[in-house]
Amino acid sequence: MKIAIIGTGYVGLVSGTCFAELGFEVTCIDVNTAKIEGLNAGIIPIYEPGLEVLVKKNIAANRLFFTSHKESGIKGADVIFIAVGTPPHPKTGEADLKYIYSAADDIAQYIDGYSVVVTKSTVPVDTNKNLQQHIQQKNPAALFDVVSNPEFLREGSAIEDFMKPDRIVIGTHSDKARRLMARLYAPLIQQNIPFICTSPVSAELIKYASNCFLATKITFINELADLCEKTNADIKDVAHAVGLDSRIGKQFLNAGPGYGGSCFPKDTQALAKTATSYGSPLTIVNTVIAANDARKRQMGQRILNLLQPHKAGKVGILGVSFKADTDDIRDSPALDIMPIIQHAGFEVACYDPEGMENGAKELPGVQWETTPYAAAQDAIALVIITEWNEFKSLDLKRLKTALKHPLLIDLRNLYNWQDLEDADISYIPLGNATKKMDTIA
Repeated sequence: MKIAIIGTGYVGLVSGTCFAELGFEVTCIDVNTAKIEGLNAGIIPIYEPGLEVLVKKNIAANRLFFTSHKESGIKGADVIFIAVGTPPHPKTGEADLKYIYSAADDIAQYIDGYSVVVTKSTVPVDTNKNLQQHIQQKNPAALFDVVSNPEFLREGSAIEDFMKPDRIVIGTHSDKARRLMARLYAPLIQQNIPFICTSPVSAELIKYASNCFLATKITFINELADLCEKTNADIKDVAHAVGLDSRIGKQFLNAGPGYGGSCFPKDTQALAKTATSYGSPLTIVNTVIAANDARKRQMGQRILNLLQPHKAGKVGILGVSFKADTDDIRDSPALDIMPIIQHAGFEVACYDPEGMENGAKELPGVQWETTPYAAAQDAIALVIITEWNEFKSLDLKRLKTALKHPLLIDLRNLYNWQDLEDADISYIPLGNATKKMDTIA
């Protein structure tokens, strides 16, 4: 079976590489010729653990190909994935589908024989139905079905998420397309991974509903952390006990500075717009969006309050990526927090294991350092924004020596009070974060 994937962004590149790893012949198509040349040379444009090894392995095995020639990539493909971006429209906030329809135009022009056209991109309700009509109008002789197959990849663990997913969702009214997709995913279905077949509309909503629910969990625990501080409760204890409820689960119950990245911000916004347009507004999702935006600004103000009575000086920042194990800084809390500190008159020095190149494009005036300790050197405070493993095991004695003022503001609750007390460093986590380590693990 031959697979074509239009778009070599995060979803397209990971999906194409993993399908090749499963044994299929995969051609990834992108109009960016420089990116294609780099990929053919084994140069990966994003940071994702394990991806570079798999790309090089499957190129060498002649299973993975990259091209900017749309015709050669599309013709003869049994399955054609659309994996292009659907960014929020700058004026409306709705998902912008211009890249989707551009890919559909290319498919209509070059499709050859029966193919299943699959939307891997996150798209609003009825997009798949509209794509079916669009391609048919462009090429009435084309033989194809459009299928919704949303992705559920987490940045930083995308390969594992693809190879061991919680579920595979297929949205189609065509039994022929369903059977072909079952063949495609057979290596995973044979591992007893749920293969869920729905209508296209249901599949479209499953993706948005999943991301919006997770964003809601994050926002809920963040607001609860604030309440813990007011009541002298402890957010770690509360979250741990709540997460043991099998109906709730422990994931996404870690207090932090707010969600970011390429999915949650745009998907919550897109679903809210869709719901309003259908006359069924999602008040919870609207509240989550507002609360998360406010959360990031509140974290900036929290830091300024803790810096008093200092009026100037250097503040060290650990982390600019929106989460660990990625270089993605899109909608990262750091993009709100660091300018607030700068505008108050403080200098900002930052270290991130992978995100600094992207961060430098968005954050002028920041001093980019090569180690956490360089970011802390002569700083009046050190702030942890991203939960990189590297930041969980800092040499506290070395940190105390580097800091001008021994203050660690931990927006990810990576440490415990006793370790910081022993190192003679003032420690400010979120939600009181277990002042006394007297609970049973």
